[in-house]
Amino acid sequence: MHEAHWKAAEMHQLAAQAHRTAAEHNEKGDCTTAEWHLARAREYSDHAYTLAKQAHNKSGEIERL
Repeated sequence: MHEAHWKAAEMHQLAAQAHRTAAEHNEKGDCTTAEWHLARAREYSDHAYTLAKQAHNKSGEIERL
């Protein structure tokens, strides 16, 4: 069970790093690279949400047993 939560947390961390990288490129005026990193951040964030939701649902199943 903990593994599911860890995977979700890892995806959240990847999303945060991609957001920071996008912000750095945006500040430098490199909008093309910033957009690329922002797209990766969105993908990581969406995946993190899905994993977190699955982990939460599994946690509820364990509690009901």
